[in-house]
Amino acid sequence: MNGIGTSLPAYSLRDLVIYFLKLGTWGFGGPVALAGYMHRDLVERKGWISEEDYREGLALAQLAPGPLAAQLGIYIGYVHYKVLGATLAGLAFVFPSFLMVLALGYVYTLWEGIPWMQAVFYGVGAAVIGIIAMSAYKLTRKSIGTNKWLIGIYLLSGVFTVWFETENVWLFLGAGVLYWLVKAPPKRFQLPGSNMAPSLILAPLLQSASGDTLWKIGLYFTKAGAFVFGSGLAIVPFLYGGVVKEYGWLNEQQFMDAVAVAMITPGPVVITVGFIGYLTAGFPGACVAAFATFFPCYLFTVLPAPYFRKYGKHPGIKAFVDGVTAAAIGAISGAVIVLGKRSLTDGWTIGLAIITILTLYRFQKIPEPLIILLAAVAGIALKTILS
Repeated sequence: MNGIGTSLPAYSLRDLVIYFLKLGTWGFGGPVALAGYMHRDLVERKGWISEEDYREGLALAQLAPGPLAAQLGIYIGYVHYKVLGATLAGLAFVFPSFLMVLALGYVYTLWEGIPWMQAVFYGVGAAVIGIIAMSAYKLTRKSIGTNKWLIGIYLLSGVFTVWFETENVWLFLGAGVLYWLVKAPPKRFQLPGSNMAPSLILAPLLQSASGDTLWKIGLYFTKAGAFVFGSGLAIVPFLYGGVVKEYGWLNEQQFMDAVAVAMITPGPVVITVGFIGYLTAGFPGACVAAFATFFPCYLFTVLPAPYFRKYGKHPGIKAFVDGVTAAAIGAISGAVIVLGKRSLTDGWTIGLAIITILTLYRFQKIPEPLIILLAAVAGIALKTILS
């Protein structure tokens, strides 16, 4: 099974859709864990996908902007069943968690003012800060290393995020271009068309945005899906800058609750956009936000798939991605400080965040949903004692 579609598949399209429905329903643990499940199940156990095809899909998912696990699933669907397989695999993977965040959004809007709901998020919000902090720590150690250029990009992005409490897409792209010019300068000073495609496509759309809320949601989340590199958590500081600071669709507490919802549901962390869309504009807002976020990553997976094996290892493209990734990790690290100032409001929440960090550091395989559940129980208990 070398390459895309070079032999008859050992599974039907229906089998693949059922698998991704199950993974989207029970797949906790974030993008790295989900990618590991796919390798374990589809490569090692079932033998549906070759090791080479899996590695190509993983490399493309890391290269392109958007949620890694969703893009890997889309690519795996493409391997033997082309565009139809990619489409159905992606939908099956995202759909279960989308339904869950819709249900949680409905409950949240009904019970946000009820004391026990507020108590749950009192504890969960603190735990989320601890989870993001540990994710930032691991990403920094793994991806930045001792490279002085990447360290500089990382620090600049982190300071920018803390100072302005938002992200700048052009800072991300500029970091990619800078590191590309440093590591693999082209013979002619001409930016690769593949790297500039998102901005060229989105620029006229962003300029023509109307005042309608759904239209704004569609444009903003399209930008989020097209420009955010890194892990699923990379979208958190980006969304904070727009959803809270720029448009004011959610207040800071609601935004932290939305991040917590993403942590307690299976599937991609990015599915929090459905919850945000629901709180902003109901069911239509949830659908528009989710579609606008995932459609760019779908295109960035399906369109280059036939050509990726030929060009994906190009030094210039790899250098660009390394620069953008360093900026993304810096933004995540800065977001820990920005969001922590809002969620860690007293000694109890600070203590919960520290306990979360120490627990994740000591027990690296502990599932994050379990931590969120325990934090919710702790929040209820603390609010009961303190009230």
